[in-house]
Amino acid sequence: MLLLLFVAVPVLWVLLFRYRRRRMYELASKIPDGGLELPVIGAAHKFIGTTEDIMSSLKEFSYCAMNNGGLIRGWLGHILYFVATDPVDLEMVLKTCLEKDDLHRFLRNIIGYGGIFAPVPIWRPRRKILLPAFSPKIVDSFVPVFVDQSRKLAEKLEERAGENKFSAWPFISSYTLDSVCETALGVKINAQGNDKSPFLVELNSILQLACERIFHLWLQPDWLYKLFPQHKKHEHSVKALHSFTNDVIEMKRKEIQKEKDAQVEADHQYDLSNYSTKTFLDLLIHFSGGEKGYSNLELREEILTLTIAATDTSATAVGYTLKMLAKYPDIQQKVLQELDEVFGDSDRLFEKEDLMKLKYLERVVKETLRLFPPVPFIIRKVEEEVSLPSGRVLPAGSGVVVTIWGAHRDPHYWGPDAEQFDPDRFLPERFDLKHPCSYMPFSNGPRNCVGYQYALMSIKIALTSVLRSCRVVPDMEPSATPQIRVKLDIMMKAVDGYEIALERRK
Repeated sequence: MLLLLFVAVPVLWVLLFRYRRRRMYELASKIPDGGLELPVIGAAHKFIGTTEDIMSSLKEFSYCAMNNGGLIRGWLGHILYFVATDPVDLEMVLKTCLEKDDLHRFLRNIIGYGGIFAPVPIWRPRRKILLPAFSPKIVDSFVPVFVDQSRKLAEKLEERAGENKFSAWPFISSYTLDSVCETALGVKINAQGNDKSPFLVELNSILQLACERIFHLWLQPDWLYKLFPQHKKHEHSVKALHSFTNDVIEMKRKEIQKEKDAQVEADHQYDLSNYSTKTFLDLLIHFSGGEKGYSNLELREEILTLTIAATDTSATAVGYTLKMLAKYPDIQQKVLQELDEVFGDSDRLFEKEDLMKLKYLERVVKETLRLFPPVPFIIRKVEEEVSLPSGRVLPAGSGVVVTIWGAHRDPHYWGPDAEQFDPDRFLPERFDLKHPCSYMPFSNGPRNCVGYQYALMSIKIALTSVLRSCRVVPDMEPSATPQIRVKLDIMMKAVDGYEIALERRK
């Protein structure tokens, strides 16, 4: 009798569990799995291995979705996900499914409720504060910082000119981190002068650890994760990042108070009219209400989120662009010719007005972002049933993987040469975006990236400085379709660390 009870209780629990989710099972059965699922575990076996293996599996799911009307399902045990590539459906998802998936909790453990990963009730008011901080006037004020830091990058890379291939990642990521810390925090950490910069080391470490945890089911339960060696590394990195940011915020609070105390009573207000001297930290304190605004914890969450996002987004984009210029020397030659037309053989500093003149470089960057978007996937939670324009219905309780990688390579929207690298597809006379979500390297909808102009400026100024002094040694791709081994460390990064060789131009 006791044995029968032990058997009956679990069986009844499973039956009740499935009965309560019968609508989910019904709707899921109408979406193909693409032949990628196994009994019981679903598609979980596809996410075993390295971060390169995981990226390969997600690419496979993306192509499978393209071949199945832009949508397939994939069970991870009892958890249901959909992989979507069709831009029309993606627009609906990004506008209606605003809550980030529960998998983002592993990033929240690091940065808290920063704008990118915050739950909707927290995200809405914070975005209203973030938006004015990224106004064109304020972003333009950071040009001198990008110019100064990019010249240091060019000097560091020029020292390696004439050598064999080397990884450009340490140099590029140091540049972006220096730029972000100066513009966001007002702190010069000189990562470019110290390749073992603690902040950069811990930043790279924590992103890799978070990605491993997201895709490896056995690392997700907190009690089990503590038994793995990764947990100790994770806690060390988080403590280092938090400690650094906390110290900067405390110093900024004291600086603001000191400045206010020094002002006459008639002008007892922290003046932000001169944006050229203000950082994002200054602006967030001011726009949130000053002393009555964001707490130090809220400031840390927003600044740390901005630092992580901006550092890796810009660095990966610069790295992929340099790789493309090596693979396609004829395209690189056009970029160099444009730079010569704008700057001649002078050593004058980059000016804000130069951005508008570098039209071909911009097309090269845009095409690179199309084929190699820094954030290739976005995961949203489906809290209520969503009827997609394509006629399919997403059940409540599921999740959607918005595959930017897939949307950018879908031949239905980009033509039969969708996989080929062709910057001229962004010529005004050729560029015909059939749907806004067919090109969205910085996402789309209400939760799109507020700092995309900031990122593009950093990318273009860095490339300009490097290419004014050095040429990327050709490493020709045999076809128009570039092949780069990539991995997923939250951002999509090159496995080889963006290996290139350089030669001096002057």
